[in-house]
Amino acid sequence: MTGEVALEKEKYTAQKIKALEEKGLMGTVKRVSDNEYYVNIDPEKIRLAAQEAHNNWKMTLVSLFASDERALCQCFALYYAFADRKAGNLFVLRTEIHAEKNEFLSISGEVPAAALYEREIQDFFGLVPVGHPDPKPLVFHENWPEGCFPLRKEFEKSFRPSFADREIGFARVEGEGIYEIPVGPVHAGIIEPGHFRFSVAGEPIINLEARLGYVHKGIEKLCEGESIEKGLHFSERISGDESFSHSLAYCQAVEKIAGISVPYKAQLTRVFFAELERLVSHLGDLGGVCLDAAYGFATFQYRMLRGWSYRIAAETCGMRFLRSVNQPGGVRKDFLKGREASVLLQLEKIRKELSETTDLVRSNTLYADRIENTGILKQQTAKDLNAVGPGGRGSGVECDVRKHFPYCSYDKLDFETIKKKNGDISSRLQVKSLECMESLKLMETVLHELRDLPEGNIREEIGILPAYGFAFGMNEGAKGENIHWLMAGENNTIFRYKVRTPSFCNWPALCHAVRGNLVPDFPLINKSFNLSYAGNDL
Repeated sequence: MTGEVALEKEKYTAQKIKALEEKGLMGTVKRVSDNEYYVNIDPEKIRLAAQEAHNNWKMTLVSLFASDERALCQCFALYYAFADRKAGNLFVLRTEIHAEKNEFLSISGEVPAAALYEREIQDFFGLVPVGHPDPKPLVFHENWPEGCFPLRKEFEKSFRPSFADREIGFARVEGEGIYEIPVGPVHAGIIEPGHFRFSVAGEPIINLEARLGYVHKGIEKLCEGESIEKGLHFSERISGDESFSHSLAYCQAVEKIAGISVPYKAQLTRVFFAELERLVSHLGDLGGVCLDAAYGFATFQYRMLRGWSYRIAAETCGMRFLRSVNQPGGVRKDFLKGREASVLLQLEKIRKELSETTDLVRSNTLYADRIENTGILKQQTAKDLNAVGPGGRGSGVECDVRKHFPYCSYDKLDFETIKKKNGDISSRLQVKSLECMESLKLMETVLHELRDLPEGNIREEIGILPAYGFAFGMNEGAKGENIHWLMAGENNTIFRYKVRTPSFCNWPALCHAVRGNLVPDFPLINKSFNLSYAGNDL
């Protein structure tokens, strides 16, 4: 970042802080890194401050979470992270809830994307969002007892509460001829569990409610008190098809807290594997939609290409999930050294076959008839819910962490952010198909640059992290924007670890996209997003 650009960003942010001051909404300000600002807000004024950031400044709520900081300040702390994508800043409103109060003002009326976060906070911490339109449990089901809050510090990891028996109903749509179709939570395919409750009139879908949480793993609780090294192990196991991007976000947060810069060679290596993960994921999605549309030849073409991509993963790091590549401070070893020529040949082979397959698929009118103008996610809905990744960009939303919050060496690399405007299945698939080509280009650029680089360091030591230091790690995974927040404890342990995956944002968007479509269209719409159950059920 040039000095002039950095100065403009600081001036832009200073204007926002001054606006809060003039309206009497602001407390103390803390700048954690070059693009993270934390502003303390009185809990009675948080709704007005959030409204200012969302409506007047056009910022996007990208994360909202609580932290049990009673040992530090006798309060629970709430963090409202707003992304200013224009300036590349995170503007975090922080407010404190007294330990005995156990409630806070809901902002979901002003900021629709806040609704799920507030329900999640209620489940985990027992803090009630006053004024929430639908405050029923989000993560826990009927068998989880009331009054049991696992992210409070006094909750022991080893404790297993007895089963409860309470009722949590689905939303009901009333009217003549309307009936419900329950799907799941156990499915016929080899996929994880999720319950979908359709309200339909004949075949058209009036409403869809998704209930998830069946594979909740308690990762955030499991990480409390563990070492920074153990936290990396957990981050790689959040979701199998996003292992690299999650471990990268975790490492970014650790590196910010440590105040270190990652060696350039390691930055390029991270770009290579991040794009390889994107390529593998998108090829799987493209083939999955073709399979559900009974387009067998194209399905196996994409599967073949995905297999070729897995060969590159096997050759470079020996692990198709791309685990054990990242390490706080850089990468574990020089994975690409001496393999550049071989991998470049394989990438060119994939590029040629993918280009021919894409042309073939586009010329199939029967396939086009299934995916065009089906499953439309309107642009305003996508913005309101912060739909991210291809799900958002397929509806014309400008959101790409690689461009707005550059990391690794993306600001030095030439690539295009792909976006379409129609918001249908076809648009999302076009985004993924074109992103595959961009990923191939980026990987080739990285390999050429690495081949010409002299021998150099691939990792910096993180040293001892400052106790209770905190920071965000952000990157653009295959499914979209990954955001991890970490607060270090004493002696390089974890005090609080908050993960917000792209699927958490996009599940509500999927439910909106299916409305008005036919029931047989749901598998195609679902696959065009291809969201993660494990990545949602932390």
